[in-house]
Parts: sequence; C-alpha cells; structure tokens
Amino acid sequence: MKKSITFCLLLVISAFGAIAQVKSPDDFLGYELGSHFTPHYKVVDYFRQTAAASPKNIKLIEYGKTNEGRPLLAVAISSAENISRLEQIRTNNLKLATGSDNTVDLKSQPALVWLSYNVHGNEANSTETSMKMLYALSSGQNTQANEWLKNTVVVIDPCLNPDGRDRYVNYFNSVVGKTPNSDPTSREHIEPWPGGRPNHYYFDLNRDWAWQTQMESKQRLALYNNWMPQVHVDFHEQSYNEPYYFAPAAEPVHQDITPWQRSFQVVVGKNNARYFDAEGWQYFTKERFDLLYPSYGDTYPLYNGAIGMTYEQGGIRAGLSVVTNNGDTLTLKDRIAHHFATGMSTIEVSSQNQGKLLEEYKKYFQQEMNTAPGIYKTYVVKASNLSRLKKLADLLTKNKIQFAYGADKNGRGYDYDTQKEESFSVDRNDLIINVLQPRAVLANVLSVYV
Repeated sequence: MKKSITFCLLLVISAFGAIAQVKSPDDFLGYELGSHFTPHYKVVDYFRQTAAASPKNIKLIEYGKTNEGRPLLAVAISSAENISRLEQIRTNNLKLATGSDNTVDLKSQPALVWLSYNVHGNEANSTETSMKMLYALSSGQNTQANEWLKNTVVVIDPCLNPDGRDRYVNYFNSVVGKTPNSDPTSREHIEPWPGGRPNHYYFDLNRDWAWQTQMESKQRLALYNNWMPQVHVDFHEQSYNEPYYFAPAAEPVHQDITPWQRSFQVVVGKNNARYFDAEGWQYFTKERFDLLYPSYGDTYPLYNGAIGMTYEQGGIRAGLSVVTNNGDTLTLKDRIAHHFATGMSTIEVSSQNQGKLLEEYKKYFQQEMNTAPGIYKTYVVKASNLSRLKKLADLLTKNKIQFAYGADKNGRGYDYDTQKEESFSVDRNDLIINVLQPRAVLANVLSVYV
C-alpha cells in the first residue's frame, strides 16, 4: 500500500514538473511559430502560462483592458536575484529620474530595457516575435541571454493594440487557404477598410503617447511612467518591399535630444548591423523615421531620458508569405527572425553598457533640474477658460509634469497674445509651470503643441 502511495506521489510530482516547465511557443500553440497568426487570447494564455511556470524569473503585470475587453499585459524578465528585488529596482529607477537623489548604487542597479510590440494592429509579426523573445529569455536554455539578464530587467509588452490586431488576424485567418497565396494581388493581401492599424475607435495609438486620449494609451503610459526605462524599442512593420530599418534615426534630430542619446543609437545600430551582416539580411538606417514629433513610441521615451528607437520590418499585409517587387518571397518566419535578432541584440548591447546607461540617465535628469531647455524657465497660463485649463492640468498630470496654481502676485514676461514683454498679474486660478523640474525636456517640447 505504501509503495502505491509513493508511486502515485511520484506521478503527481512528475506531472506537476511537466506543467511547470516553460514551454516553447510551438509546443504551447500546437503549431510552428510563423505558420499561423495567433489570436490575442492565445498570446495572453502563453504569457500567463510562462510567467506561472517561471515565477523566479518573470513578473506578470496585467495593467488594463481595451475598449473591447481584451487584457493588456506586460512581463518583467530578469535573473532570479533581480526579480527577487524587482520592486526595489523599480523604485531606485524612479529615484534616478528625480534628478536629485544620490542614494542609488548604480553598480547594483540593472538597466531597464522595454520592448513594445504591435502598436499598429496589422503590423502583426511583432506579437508573434514577442512570444519567441519571452521563451528565449525565460527558458534558461540561452546561455548568453542568461548573462545579459544579470545586468538588465527586460519588460515585454506583447501587444499594445489587441483590438486592432485581432481585427487583422481574424480577417486574414478567415480568407487564407490551406496553403498561403504569395501573390500580392490575392485577397489575403488586400485588407479591407478600416484595417487593423488603428484601435477600436480607429485611432492611431502611435500618435498618442503624449496626449493619451485613448484607453490603451492611458493605461500603458501609467505603467511606463511608473518604471521609466533606460532603453525603449517600438517594433513596427512597413511596406513588405522595404528592407529592415533600425536606428540611428534620420536627420535633422530634435535639439533637445542629447549627444549621448544620439551616440547610443549608433552603438545599438552597429550591433544590430553585425547580426544582419552575418545573415546577409538587408537593412537601412538614417534615411527615414524622424525624431521630432513628441508622441511616437521612440520620441516620447527620448524626451523622458531613455534611448528611444523604432525598428521597422517590411511586412504590412504580407500575410504568411508574399512575393516582393524584387522577386523574393518574404515569409512571416523571416519577419519574426529579423525582429527577434534586433530585440536580442538590443538587450545584449544594453547589458554590456549597463553602467554607462545608468550614469547618463541620472545625468539627464540632473541637467533638467539645473539647466532646463528652452528660452523661458516659467510659463503662466491665465485662467480665462477654466475648462481648457483643467484639460491642460490633466495632460500635465498624465505626463508627470509638475505645476502649481497662482497666488496674488505681479510679474513681468513675454505675453504670447500681444507678442511683447509686459507686466502681468498672477491670479489664484492661474496655472504655473516651472520648467526647472525632472520632466523639463518634455514640458519644453509640449509647450509648442499646447
């Protein structure tokens, strides 16, 4: 009887061990990654299952829902030692972003690398890639990745736009045959209006980082600003006839982007190029994709002290396979491989430069506190329209830009209405923004738009 009980116990332990192991995407989904487009609910299930199987290395963060009720989530992945003190790492990171804290030991603080996938729903390769990234970083089988994670915490957001992505995936899966048709004029490559690019309200979420008008953006930016990474990559797709694009970005570059931010884009780009050259993959840099508008997934992080970058794989509406203008056949598996290579390359170079990334990040915010950019150091917004003033206050609050309300005082400065330097009074409801603050650059950049 005792032998039977022991045997049953061993079976239970063995079964639990099998459940607890990190599964590859192929094993979990039941098909080879890149042979189908994966519905969002299966992606969510894979991330949840992987986090449950590897709690010492992964922290699952469910941060909201979309308009259509789909969950928004991210994972933080690192070494077991880093995950055990993840909250301390996060709070230390925020201390560095105050510009006034000198208590954080940079040698023991890992760099934070944030990877954002699929903000445009029909650029659907990147969510597939996120599952491959998760497995590579969490399975323990990639010895290089294991070393990189000692110096980094990697945050993966697998899908910024689940409603748009499922709109595209559901369409494609409904029209594709048993064998994909690579002819670009076939039905599976001609996505009907409105397409999967925007969210439920047909809004482009890659224009909404600063404004945060959409539900997805509000919830994501609340999470982002609660972590404030040193490196952020926004994964995209462009026309399937284009080679791969990665930083450095096109000239001219915004004046408030620092020499360090520009130089590290070059460092990352050279490391990406090294892997692409080894495989004979085509790519380009600098020719396109500017860093001027403040509400993109590369510029918003840049104006918040990070190294923000966009990576663009050719592939919009390419389906599972498409023949390009030069006669090559581009597959979803190819596109996954390219995004995977740049993602891993970015983690590698960030790990190698962990100390420098943190030093420059700390210096960025110290500089903002001491020498704010722009002509003016303080803005006074008169309370002539309280409704509009409240909307401005809400926008500043979302972006962690500090402000105060006035007291009965007098001052002198440049009046935007008369375009002259004049005396003025500061009344009780007037809004005052002192630009000498941790978010000085973002405040200065947004002043042009608001």
